[in-house]
Amino acid sequence: MRKGLWVFRSEGRKKVDTTIRIINGNTTYEPVITGEVKLSTERYGSPGKLTFEVVKDSVINFQEGNAVQLRVDDADIFLGYVFEKKRSKGETISVTAYDQLRYLKNKDVKQFENMKASEIVKSLAAGFKLKCGEIADTGWVIESLIEDNKTLFDMIQDALDETLTNTKVMYVLYDNFGKLTLKNVEGMKLNILMTNETAEDFDYSTSIDSETYNQIKLYYDNKDTGLREIYMAKDGSNINNWGLLQYVEKADSNIGISSKANALLSLYNKKTRKLSLKNAFGDIRVRAGCGIAVSLGLGDINVNQYFICEAVTHTFKSDMHLMDLTLRGADFIV
Repeated sequence: MRKGLWVFRSEGRKKVDTTIRIINGNTTYEPVITGEVKLSTERYGSPGKLTFEVVKDSVINFQEGNAVQLRVDDADIFLGYVFEKKRSKGETISVTAYDQLRYLKNKDVKQFENMKASEIVKSLAAGFKLKCGEIADTGWVIESLIEDNKTLFDMIQDALDETLTNTKVMYVLYDNFGKLTLKNVEGMKLNILMTNETAEDFDYSTSIDSETYNQIKLYYDNKDTGLREIYMAKDGSNINNWGLLQYVEKADSNIGISSKANALLSLYNKKTRKLSLKNAFGDIRVRAGCGIAVSLGLGDINVNQYFICEAVTHTFKSDMHLMDLTLRGADFIV
């Protein structure tokens, strides 16, 4: 490991000050919280989720759709809206709030022509009255993208996948305290090193069972010739090692299709590496899409690897802050 590249800044399980505010019209409440507060994010396809329980007293009054804010120490962490309330015989109300990404579950019919993924994000946000913050320029112009009865999440992910295939650059969409934000994962690396001493438990696995392919087949139905054109890319060595694992996709155009097949092979022709860390020291900077360095001894092997956070759950309880991480290996070696 190169000295000075990563710094682990955790001070252990230090106490934190957590404040939740619920805003109903012109009235802001700071309710009494009982039990755990959990904040969860995933890298794609799901909104940020905040769950907590409030004590029902004679003062508090809030409804579905009201704004919810989470503040940890001096930092604004979450801005969302109440989507669910549950009550039992006790004097508590269980609350589930989601951030702005929840509205990307809406479905629509869209056709995009000669647009970048970043432009598609802005277009959808404007159409559904969502606020945008920093939206990175994704560069790659998508010739055509036709979406029928798909969620906005799926439309955006299709555009980001097309961009990833052609540029090998991954982008992450998330909500930054009420503003849609799109960033290159390279700009989301954190100066955090996770070791055996910073997590209570972990699970590590490597696999070729999911999202691993050593042969790519793309096909294009040429209306001018009436023929189906087939384009292939494969790795004979890994086919011998793993057996044939084929990915098939229909192409809308035959322009650059051979390059796309090779790009997909480069992307998928590898083992996936997944690591789950449980009850790690909490750090509010960590969210899905961030990159962290990991150095763990797993008995017969040592992992010194850069990982992307696929899912993150922060738990705040009794002035303590812990987090569970689901990590995915990337081609960055620490």
